[in-house]
Parts: sequence; C-alpha cells; structure tokens
Amino acid sequence: MKNIVLTGMPGAGKSAMGVILAKTLGMDFTDTDIAIQEQEGRFLQEIIDTEGPESFLKIEEKTILSLDGRNAVIATGGSVVFSRRAMEHLKRDGVVVYLKVSFEEMEKRLSNITTRGIVLHAGQSLRDMYSGRVPLYEKYADITIDCSDEDFETVVEKIVRELKNRKIVRP
Repeated sequence: MKNIVLTGMPGAGKSAMGVILAKTLGMDFTDTDIAIQEQEGRFLQEIIDTEGPESFLKIEEKTILSLDGRNAVIATGGSVVFSRRAMEHLKRDGVVVYLKVSFEEMEKRLSNITTRGIVLHAGQSLRDMYSGRVPLYEKYADITIDCSDEDFETVVEKIVRELKNRKIVRP
C-alpha cells in the first residue's frame, strides 16, 4: 500500500490528524519533525536559531531522503515543499494530501510561533511565508482537503473518503 503524505501550513493539523488517520487505516505513523529532532538531538527551533533556516532545510531534506517506510502515514514539516528532491522521494511511494487552511485559520492556530520550529527567513512575515508556500503545496498535491473550520475527525473522514474514491485504500 502507498504511503499517505500529509503536507500543509504550520498549524494545519498534519501531526494530530496523521495519528488519527494512521489508526483509522491500520497504518504506521511517521512525523518528520520528530524524526529530525531524534536524529539531531535537539529541538527544531534550536536548529533554526543556531544554524539558520537554510541549514535546517538541508537537515530536513536529508532526514526525508533517509525515510524508507511503506504502509505509513507521514506527517511532514511545513517547509518540506522547498525541497524538490524530498517531495519527489515522498511522491515516489506515496500520495500527497495537502491539508489546506486559510491564512486567518493558520494564524489563529499558531500561538507558539517563536518556539514551534517554523522556517521564516530574515524579514519574512507570516503572510509572506503563507503566500510563498501555497503554490508549492498545490504543485505537489495529489489530493487537496480544505480543513479550515473543521475538526480533526471530520477532516480525517474526508481524507479517507477521497482515498477510497481514488482506490488508494480499500473500501
């Protein structure tokens, strides 16, 4: 069975919904942000603060390229779409589900922006980050699920329904 790769903005719910989706479908679960922290032995924000966004993106790419899972739901970090190589690796064995949220919804959900490990370049606003990433999420998405103003269970139901309709998972 193909992996299901969740992408989207910080605060879209990739990690939380990923766990629920994996349980629902009887699949393994991988959170690439946690994999980075385990491999590096430090928090995401610490890596970004001490080494800078570009170094973090290289570490993220290396971590994703090292993934070799099958039959897994993979929750990615929001910045994964900056790496063509990482996205091609994920798409080779998986279907990419873009969890779409509005800017306002993302902003509302991000209460811990300075400690969360969000890649923001010098002088970049949250709005700039949002506008820069949306076209990349759309480019790589096999499936787009709008999850603004929806609870996690409802979004997971939408994802499962879409996966079944496309015969990616068994009905």
